[in-house]
Amino acid sequence: MTGSVTLISESPEDPFSLGRAISVVLDERGSVVGWSERARELLGFTDQEALGRPAERFLVDARDRGLVREAAVDCVRDGGWFGVVPVVDKEGRRSRFGVRARRVIREGRADEWLLVGAPAEEVTQWEIDRSVMEGLFRRSPIGLSVHDPSLAILRINRPIAHIGGITSDQARGHRIGDFLVAADAETIESRLMEVLDTGTPMIFTEQPCRLLIEPGIERYVAVSAFRMEDSGGRTLGVTQLVEDVTDRHRARRRLAMLNEASELIGTTLDVETTAQELVDVAVPGIADCVTVDLLPAVGLGEALFPERGGPLRRAAFKSVAPYPERVMYPVGTLKSFPKDSPQARCLVSRRPVLVPHLVPDEVGLDAERAEHARTLGVHSLMVVPLTARGLVLGLVCLWRYVVPEPFEEDDLTLANEFAARAGVAIDNARRYTQEHRTALALQRRLLPREVPSQPAVRVAHRYLPAGGSAGVGGDWFDVIPLSGARVALVVGDVVGHGINAAATMGRLRTAVHTLADLDLEPDEVLSHLDDLVTRLAGEQEHGDAGSPGEQVVGATCLYAVYDPVSRICSVARAGHPPPALVSPDGGVSLPDLPAGPPLGLGGLPFESEDLELPENSVLALYTNGLIEGDAHDIDAGLDRLAEALSGRDRPLEDMAQSVVDALLPARPTDDVALLLARTRTLASEQVATWVLPAEPTTPARARVLTAEKLTEWGLEEMIFTTELVVSELVTNAYRYAGGPVTLRLIRLHRLICEVSDPSSTSPHLRRARSTDEGGRGLLLVAQLTSRWGTRHAHEGKTVWTEQELPG
Repeated sequence: MTGSVTLISESPEDPFSLGRAISVVLDERGSVVGWSERARELLGFTDQEALGRPAERFLVDARDRGLVREAAVDCVRDGGWFGVVPVVDKEGRRSRFGVRARRVIREGRADEWLLVGAPAEEVTQWEIDRSVMEGLFRRSPIGLSVHDPSLAILRINRPIAHIGGITSDQARGHRIGDFLVAADAETIESRLMEVLDTGTPMIFTEQPCRLLIEPGIERYVAVSAFRMEDSGGRTLGVTQLVEDVTDRHRARRRLAMLNEASELIGTTLDVETTAQELVDVAVPGIADCVTVDLLPAVGLGEALFPERGGPLRRAAFKSVAPYPERVMYPVGTLKSFPKDSPQARCLVSRRPVLVPHLVPDEVGLDAERAEHARTLGVHSLMVVPLTARGLVLGLVCLWRYVVPEPFEEDDLTLANEFAARAGVAIDNARRYTQEHRTALALQRRLLPREVPSQPAVRVAHRYLPAGGSAGVGGDWFDVIPLSGARVALVVGDVVGHGINAAATMGRLRTAVHTLADLDLEPDEVLSHLDDLVTRLAGEQEHGDAGSPGEQVVGATCLYAVYDPVSRICSVARAGHPPPALVSPDGGVSLPDLPAGPPLGLGGLPFESEDLELPENSVLALYTNGLIEGDAHDIDAGLDRLAEALSGRDRPLEDMAQSVVDALLPARPTDDVALLLARTRTLASEQVATWVLPAEPTTPARARVLTAEKLTEWGLEEMIFTTELVVSELVTNAYRYAGGPVTLRLIRLHRLICEVSDPSSTSPHLRRARSTDEGGRGLLLVAQLTSRWGTRHAHEGKTVWTEQELPG
């Protein structure tokens, strides 16, 4: 059919549709004058059996005739009737039918009655379906919107009308874009068109839904949609179910932001970094601008007190607007807030302050910044205290000027959660900074500030404390002058980090100085240190039981003694990396030295190895932090070290810096100590050595040789004193040691006198009584010299003295 007539399909679910319902026509006496095909199918009576017969006689059971007659009376009185009546089929089965009866007026004839019936179960189900549909439009809390294929609105229910602030009649014929912001309307319509095109339903899809009358108010809806089709499969339109989920969306977003804050805030133990992480999470999630202001003591890692207040220093801020510095004070600004400002009230009460509608002049901004704030449109503020462990650390200020909605209580709760987590992280960073600075200060006090000038070596050194969360360690180095113009070079590394490691390092360094004064061999020094570390570990195990902190139970060490006269360097190491040796021609090698066990294991021997070093050789001592790294193994680190050290005629300072630049990042993960020593050799004219037999004339011979050499050196003023010292020492060696006696004189900034003999017995200084014939020799030596002492070798000993040169 063509023209303006629209074909409408009959619903197959309608029990009273022509295709499903029984149609019967009765005359004024109640006889059947019309009988449909569907009546014949359901009730079994043929047309001949039904037409002309009173309906009451064959369609109604005798028991039900009274009920049916009452319904007939009501129908005649009212001109129609609808209800359920019992009906009998041809087989005598009773069944209930829903019946609609209407008067049919016939011109010139008596009125007739049209009855349309369907099984009562189908009618009941149809009525339920109709009630559900009607309930969706009139009583359902879920929004319902029906659209034609062009997405024009056909009908909406009350929740949809409430969301849009319109009535159902006002919406009919309009499109979604007539009520929503263009971007949101486009999103919804594109998805509805997809449902129309594909027939695939859309299920609970969240999308923004901002109204044109309130574009600044955030609103989210969950939309489900399905395509409407008639019984023939023709598309009639689309229906969408809409639920306002703005509160749920905000709650889920807040939860997601809290989870994000847990992951992103407090990733380091740095106060400024943690403060910046806080503002990065909060902008633009909660606010358009966030500032963090802390007490100055927090950034310095100093102790905090409950009663301490004062100005705050800006630690971080972030804004979505350009040129935020026109309104907000820059990072590093020290600022005091007026007493009546929200910031001051928050500090005093330690409770968050919400200012939904803000006046820029009342928040501690100067006149120029307040004017910029008005121009920018700053309209709402939240101030939240940063607290941890009962102490106030500072404030977090959150501002809005892009989002038109003011802050509300839910925003304040979320900001308070952020601040609580950030406060703990910032306080942890403060406490770490305090401990790190304390340990670093302790370590720097314990390390040598200046290395004394040595005739045996020239030195350059570097010390780099660990960065990040590792904390200061127990690495140390030392250059210790020894007798006979020799020098001890020491590098060590205590296990662990923090104050405990630094304190243990200080004790070990003191012990090394004491042992060095005894002129022990390197292996003997390490043996004594091993005993000391074992005792320290035992003390710590008993004294620190149950106490927090890292336990220091071991150390590594390398101890080397270089003699500029013999050019022999005696080296021993205890679990420490081997030294690197740079020859005068620039080549680098790693001497094969006995490794030795780390200090603290106890009971295992250490071995010394003698290396003969050419003059201008460079000995590089270092700790393992220099060669170990996450990106490479120790062997690769040693190769990089050798490459950085190679090259001839390079200044020591340049070599040290090139090693640091080549091997270390800006913030090493472990402490690093580096000591470079370039060897020197004493000229032959500065040293005189004689081997004298053990004879009674040896002291006299020694005095003559001494006087001649001092005259040659132009030290005639020292002849008398030195002869007395040499005579006493040689006499003691001849008298008590036996065997040949070696006399050596060394002229440097001091005059050094050494007498060596094969005996291992050490002389002792004592006070002689008035009746004693001897015992005054060493006392005389001690009075005539500035220093004296004894050192032992594997065979024999050496007694040495030092005298200041004249002038």
